[in-house]
Amino acid sequence: MKQKFQINGISCGGCVARVKKTLEEHPNIEKAEIFLAPKGATFITMTEKLSITELQKQLSKLNGYTITEIN
Repeated sequence: MKQKFQINGISCGGCVARVKKTLEEHPNIEKAEIFLAPKGATFITMTEKLSITELQKQLSKLNGYTITEIN
């Protein structure tokens, strides 16, 4: 299941790498694709649907990033 999100706080390739690694550490996330153009656009492939709260909790391991769902 692939869903689209916006991650605020992404500003460079280093941010993308850190956020991708942190998200993919979650057992239900198979793949995170994060883009710099448009900045922070993200596709997350999950084995089981996670709530935005669960995704933010995973992302909170890093400081300064927030995630919102895009329909």
